[in-house]
Amino acid sequence: MGFMLKTIIEERDEAGTGSAKLTPSVRWALAGLSLSMLMPSLDTSIANAGLPTLAQAFDASFQAVQWIVLAYLLAITALIVGVGRLGDIVGRRRLLLAGIHLFTVASLLCGVAPTLWLLIAARAAQGLGAAVMMALAVALVGETVPKTKTGSAMGLLGTMSALGTTLGPSLGGVLIAGLGWRTIFLVNVPLGILNCLLAHRYLPADRRGPKTDRAGFDNVGTLLLALTLAAYALAVTVGRGRFGPLNTALLLSAVVGVCLFVLAEARAASPLIRLAMFRNPVLSAGLTMSTLVSTVMMATLVVGPFYLSRGLGLRAALVGLALSVGPLVAALTGVPAGRIVDRFGAGRMTVAGLGGMAAGSFILSVMPARSGVAGYVAPLVVITAGYALFQAANNTAIMTDTRPDQRGVISGMLSLSRNLGLITGASVMGAVFALASATTDITTARPEAVAAGMRVTFAVAAVLIVVALAVAVGSRALSQSSGLAAGAS
Repeated sequence: MGFMLKTIIEERDEAGTGSAKLTPSVRWALAGLSLSMLMPSLDTSIANAGLPTLAQAFDASFQAVQWIVLAYLLAITALIVGVGRLGDIVGRRRLLLAGIHLFTVASLLCGVAPTLWLLIAARAAQGLGAAVMMALAVALVGETVPKTKTGSAMGLLGTMSALGTTLGPSLGGVLIAGLGWRTIFLVNVPLGILNCLLAHRYLPADRRGPKTDRAGFDNVGTLLLALTLAAYALAVTVGRGRFGPLNTALLLSAVVGVCLFVLAEARAASPLIRLAMFRNPVLSAGLTMSTLVSTVMMATLVVGPFYLSRGLGLRAALVGLALSVGPLVAALTGVPAGRIVDRFGAGRMTVAGLGGMAAGSFILSVMPARSGVAGYVAPLVVITAGYALFQAANNTAIMTDTRPDQRGVISGMLSLSRNLGLITGASVMGAVFALASATTDITTARPEAVAAGMRVTFAVAAVLIVVALAVAVGSRALSQSSGLAAGAS
């Protein structure tokens, strides 16, 4: 992390004097925000590696232990927009510190939990802390670094997010094998303490406005949105890939919830989400693209292990080595991508990043199995590098022109779009992979069937990225025409 912070080039103040460099306090503040992204992202995936061990330790079924993962994801998904808005009202630094404390204490409780259901409850509390951290870390960038260096900071946070998500399974496997399952949760305790110290010492103090200027908190809208998002997340995750009556009922409940939420926000004096915000083409397009791109990135995590082990016949150690390319590329490209965005602009680099992802996905969709490991890893490098560039550009485009009093809720919506994409990708892209492999049990499928499933899955991924490209180009054209019209008037 220290190396990546050093790569953020020297600061010039927004007045353009050129006399100031990135101060040590700002570097340490960015280190704290980076940890606030890394820790919750790591715990999004680290527990997956421990599910078989946890089922054995608690003598529980897979359906029971999967709630260790679901409770965490549900808490983040349902609450991330609400806590972002709460940060706008009560103070982002104050709420971020509370979220870090909660995440750290909950991690300790997870590590010492004597029963499965206490572990699940602690994971839900950990998810609430994670929602606060993920929503407010991005929101606080605007108060930590000058506007001209937003891309570099967003690239750093994007690196931490991607690194945590992709590193989780391999790190979890190492910790479980060496020190036991409890360490996958206890590892957060020293990181959380360090994060608390950095955030408390170096993050800028909250700006206090007059009480008359503070908007109220939309309790009804927050509750409706939380229930709606929880229903959707459950609809696409329960059932282990089978979409039955319960999933249908949950999905219909989510649709009804969306309608009720829109009605509630239209009538609220201080709405959680101002519906007029979606008239902004940059925001609407950015959230849509973020969801599509995250869906595709989840495909790499779903398909990769099965293709490498079943399709190419690699042993577990070589599978782990091949999969480590993703975290490595994410770590190396995130900050350079942010610097490129600062230099060439967020709009153009959004299109460039999506173009790279589309190219990589298309190559994988036509790649024959005889090309071996290199034939899978090389396009994956292109996809991951394109994703890093897209993340830095899209986050910068959305957050740069966001009003200060809306940064928390917009950041929460951005994190929500990414999380919804990951959840949807795990379900939908996993189903596409299984269907294209023509098998009910992918773990016993023939190598050629797995290879065919991989190609079809990434063909679908390429289509999704092309849709995102169309959204990006359309939003740029709309923004430019709006700008010309405003200038003419």
